[in-house]
Amino acid sequence: MDWEFCAAKNGNIALTGEINLQQQNEFTIGIALGGSPQSTGAKLLQSLAEPFDVQREGYVQQWQRTVVDPKFDFAANTADGGHLYRLSRCVLLAHEDKSFEGALVASMSIPWGETKDDNDLGGYHLVWTRDLVQSATALLASGQTGTPLRALMWLAAIQNEDGSFPQNSWINGTAYWSGLQLDEIAAPILLAWRLKREGIDVGLFNSCVMILRAASYLIRQGPVTAQERWEENAGYSPSTLATVIAALVCAAEFANQKSHTATADFIFTYTDWLAAHLEEWTVTTCGEVVEGLPHHYIRINPTDPQTPDPHADPNATLIQISNGGGIHPARNIVGGDFLQLVRLGIRDANDPIMRDSIKVIDRVLKRALPQGPGWRRYNHDGYGQKEDGRAFDGTGVGRSWPILTGERGHYELAAGRDPEPFISALEKFANAGGMISEQLWDANASAVCAMKRGQPTGAAMPLCWSHAEYVSLVRSAHDGVCFDRIEPAFQRYVANPVASRHEIWSLRHPIRRMPHGKTLRIILAAEATVVWSEDHWKNTKKSDTSGVAALDLWFADFPTKTIPADSVIEFTFFWKESQRWDGRNYSVAVGKPK
Repeated sequence: MDWEFCAAKNGNIALTGEINLQQQNEFTIGIALGGSPQSTGAKLLQSLAEPFDVQREGYVQQWQRTVVDPKFDFAANTADGGHLYRLSRCVLLAHEDKSFEGALVASMSIPWGETKDDNDLGGYHLVWTRDLVQSATALLASGQTGTPLRALMWLAAIQNEDGSFPQNSWINGTAYWSGLQLDEIAAPILLAWRLKREGIDVGLFNSCVMILRAASYLIRQGPVTAQERWEENAGYSPSTLATVIAALVCAAEFANQKSHTATADFIFTYTDWLAAHLEEWTVTTCGEVVEGLPHHYIRINPTDPQTPDPHADPNATLIQISNGGGIHPARNIVGGDFLQLVRLGIRDANDPIMRDSIKVIDRVLKRALPQGPGWRRYNHDGYGQKEDGRAFDGTGVGRSWPILTGERGHYELAAGRDPEPFISALEKFANAGGMISEQLWDANASAVCAMKRGQPTGAAMPLCWSHAEYVSLVRSAHDGVCFDRIEPAFQRYVANPVASRHEIWSLRHPIRRMPHGKTLRIILAAEATVVWSEDHWKNTKKSDTSGVAALDLWFADFPTKTIPADSVIEFTFFWKESQRWDGRNYSVAVGKPK
């Protein structure tokens, strides 16, 4: 063969050649592109080293990943014949990085990109642990197993030594923002459990180490999250608590399956305590946002994440809303976050507080759109286009989010009603190219920026979370039950409710009071001797902590049935490893029996 290189005027290289076919009619052409002659030559030789049939098979398999297995073709559960379901699946697959497999970014778009420049690093083209698990779970719901398993392995690789996960990361695993969100630390446990539920063979990969490290962090640092799922406020969040409880139940199930029954019992004791306090932490009894409905879940009960108030009163706390939203009584700021309690199996869909809370958010946050119902995240939300339609620049008006329509569809299914209207609405929310946005314009048409009711705003599009929510809802409609539901949690807290017999004290969450009759459990991150008194130090007792090796935690129990009501348990610690006293006394008041 004779080749001739021609340099074009613009600096590009043109390659022409002549092939001699006198001896045979079959030939192979290898073409490689690279940044240097050496790298180009290496790529060419590596490609030619594998037979063409092997190369072709690999290429075809990559495209076949996008084909829906007939067993997971749920077109009958859609309103458009399965078009958006198949497309959404492809959208999610496309967001997995091809070099760092398992890393799925939140979106390839940049919200309000027309107002940003190249110096605005980060953005939605990072990997958020929460969004990653949402996408991976939806793909699992659609029958795709490779990406969800790779996602779990990618998460295991980026897990911090203390068991936490970064708020978000570059695709190579390098952390970007430094926030810590308990739901993001819990979410990988849920993904691991769902893969096991679906019978996915994980090969030699053992997820138990990752699961127990994350569970330990959740117990040490909970129940107050430094940021909730909207990444804005610290406190007792119903959606975060739902995710944490469900994940810890899964962790206990994994421990039981490994015959670590003592570890499982320890985790269950903690989750039972969380579940028992949900309403105390996140329900107001004197809400004023809707007349006649004072008893409902609030968006979040705020407290300082560094020194949290273990008895923060949802009726009395104040919340600073981000993006110029102002300061308001927390009891009057509502959102649909509590729906995660139903979706994950922690609370009954027909619980009276749940029903009243639904009425409240429908009055405050629901918007009638041409395609169907939409909901805003919470009242006074400032993350969205400005009132006149101009781009968000740090302040604005939060608009309707398609994911919230999907979440409501999951709730309606759990409550025994038809989710089809919500599936249909999500399909109609998509633009002409089938992309579902982060937010929809839910006001009258804007003359300034040509915004139209029900159409995408300048927020992220496509948003993987939106497409994942839709795919999961279609699967849930097919199954007749929420795909995300954690069945052992549902059995423990809804079907056959388990009462909590303990009150939990930790250095992170030092309760000041507890009811008489329960057992005070003190949980520590290091071995210690607890020196304590129930008579104002007239007499002292000592109790050594017991270890939970799989979690690297220590605890001591103090039953209160045998001490007088209205007593005060006072205590301090002698740390065994450092051979030093803690230097501070703590106390818990034991109230009269109810």
